[in-house]
Amino acid sequence: MLRELHIENLAIIKELTLDFSHGLTVLTGETGAGKSIILQAIHLLSGGKATAKLVRSGTKQAVVEALFEISPQSPVRKLSQDNGIECDDTLILKRILSESGRSRFYLNGSMTTAKFVGSLSEFLLSVASQHDHQQLLDPQAHLDFVDTAGDLFTQRHAVTALHEKWTAARQQLLTLQGNERDKEQRKDFLHYQINEIEEAALVSGEEESLLEEKNRLRSSTELSKLAADAYDRLYTITDSLAAVRKKLEQAALLDPQAVAISEGVAEQSYLLEEQRTEIRDYMATIPHDPARLDEVAERIDTLAHLKRKYGGSIAEILHFLEEARAELTTLESLDQEIAATRLLAESSLQELHTLCQELSHARQQAAQQLGVAISNELHSLCLENSRFEIEVTPKEPSRTGMDHLEFLFSANFGEEIKPLKQVASGGELSRLLLGLKCVLAKNDQVETVIFDEVDSGISGQAAESVGAKIRELAGHHQVLCITHLAHIASLADCHFQVSKAIEDGRTMTTIRSLQGPAIVEALAAMLDGTSATASTLAYVQQLVERKTK
Repeated sequence: MLRELHIENLAIIKELTLDFSHGLTVLTGETGAGKSIILQAIHLLSGGKATAKLVRSGTKQAVVEALFEISPQSPVRKLSQDNGIECDDTLILKRILSESGRSRFYLNGSMTTAKFVGSLSEFLLSVASQHDHQQLLDPQAHLDFVDTAGDLFTQRHAVTALHEKWTAARQQLLTLQGNERDKEQRKDFLHYQINEIEEAALVSGEEESLLEEKNRLRSSTELSKLAADAYDRLYTITDSLAAVRKKLEQAALLDPQAVAISEGVAEQSYLLEEQRTEIRDYMATIPHDPARLDEVAERIDTLAHLKRKYGGSIAEILHFLEEARAELTTLESLDQEIAATRLLAESSLQELHTLCQELSHARQQAAQQLGVAISNELHSLCLENSRFEIEVTPKEPSRTGMDHLEFLFSANFGEEIKPLKQVASGGELSRLLLGLKCVLAKNDQVETVIFDEVDSGISGQAAESVGAKIRELAGHHQVLCITHLAHIASLADCHFQVSKAIEDGRTMTTIRSLQGPAIVEALAAMLDGTSATASTLAYVQQLVERKTK
């Protein structure tokens, strides 16, 4: 149940907090006063789309926050806990909308996603507005209403999953059959590609070593010349250093202070002699093989050719080879795969028909029960002579089953029953929507039902019957109702009046809770504006007193 709603800087609302209770709460006020903004705030909390235009001009962000009481049996508890969010008896839902249009959602202080908030809100709130009238005219929505009433979405989701499985198998079968027609040509081409790559006997890292070898072969003459010159110069140095070493060794025998010098020179002398040997050995390894150079260049060209055809590197070429081998294996077993896929498609279709028939049978029962329930609701809403039925006709299996549903309606005795979209007036749609919401509210686990001007197009006795029906629903649900009808507003347990005021040169929405005489004055204004007469006030007083009878 919605306990508190807090709004900051949303459209023309600067800041307000509303406390809600059980029973029926109504919000009244002139058109444009800001009642729809309050509904917009609830829409935002439910994960609805938002734009930067909703942020009050001159401010950085808008904030909408709500406190809900969660009953022990509510699915919200488990759904929250399964997503790592602690939830006991209360839940705080918060959305911050920045001036750039970006949003952040918080659930009990933990950041969450719009998708999760949307799924959660289905168990928190049920909203019926004037826009929902269009749903009543859409046969696809009729299917959703019946499946909701019959608790059939588990079966429907199973049908959807199986339909997707069958569709995928059918598409795969068509692809394989197309491959069958081109199989031999494709096999020959794959054989050619595989043989070309296999004959090259590729080795990972080969290209880098080939390029290095190519550079050495091209530079062999220059390398030999440089090494020989270095060897000759070092030979002269080492001979001279050997003579120095011998002189210092003799000096060390005569003077201990010359020992360290002698040993240092000896170390350098032996080291240079070793390096002279290394240079000589290196000279022996320098290749002088023009034939090998041609062979390496040819191999590099081969690799470049394969890279142009099959991938930008040896690793990519080898990956292509594995895929080609796998495809060839598939083609060679294509007949078996086609047979297996055809069997899968046929069995999936057969199973789909079975599930669709089971769903269709359950739908026919749910449609009949819902039709009777809505008819009863309509009869209590001043449509005593109306007829309402839900027509179920077969169609080809689809994601939603094999049924086409449509609401049929006749408002008057003796009139032919026809599709709702052809015959229903605005006032009749309002009462039909109310009746439908009342039926569904008895079946679902949502504790809060919100009506946004569902009284459109009605007055007089019809308005009284709609008010009585909303009041009846408020006996077992929390009901919030935005209305322009005094007949409905007079039945409220709590009455908020929404108005606009200018403060510091800015228009702002204000809300006040009405009590006692203020309620009578507000109801009288709804009937006669600012010129309410004594008779109007007396009539309003009767409406208020009637609520307690």
